[in-house]
Amino acid sequence: MPQSIVRHEHVHLYAAQPQTDAGRELSNAILELRHAEQVQADRSQRISGLGGIDLSALRYLVQARREDREVSPKDLIVMLGTSSATVTNVIERLVGKGYVLRQQHPTDRRAHYLLPTDAATALVDEVYGGHHGAVVSVIDDLDEDAVVTATAVIRRIAATLDELAKRS
Repeated sequence: MPQSIVRHEHVHLYAAQPQTDAGRELSNAILELRHAEQVQADRSQRISGLGGIDLSALRYLVQARREDREVSPKDLIVMLGTSSATVTNVIERLVGKGYVLRQQHPTDRRAHYLLPTDAATALVDEVYGGHHGAVVSVIDDLDEDAVVTATAVIRRIAATLDELAKRS
């Protein structure tokens, strides 16, 4: 029975149901999307063999490299919203697995930047490529009106949730 509860938890709405049948369908679809995203996050960790925070750090480093930006350990602390000690451990694990290199700062001998290796980039692409490709495929199959409507609804919900987070 406990696994049955866990398996079906994503279909429970912890608020009053929307007033219309169409609204309830949309609410259910959003809950299904959240569940699918969580399944993908779990899949990403399983494929990569990394913990969640390590995979997030690696993803940020790859993104920064693609944007020709340099990331220091201090930057990673801010990005991950965690402590210096945690980031130090994350970096050590990623360096140990061959996913990150430390590059000396050109003017400050005490500082260094973190660079993802080609293996890190390949891993991030492998882990997220299928997921993101599937989303893009569905979007590309929609007609223009559906895309405009979906975009407006998703942005409105995201803005409302962001506002809720700011008040907490």
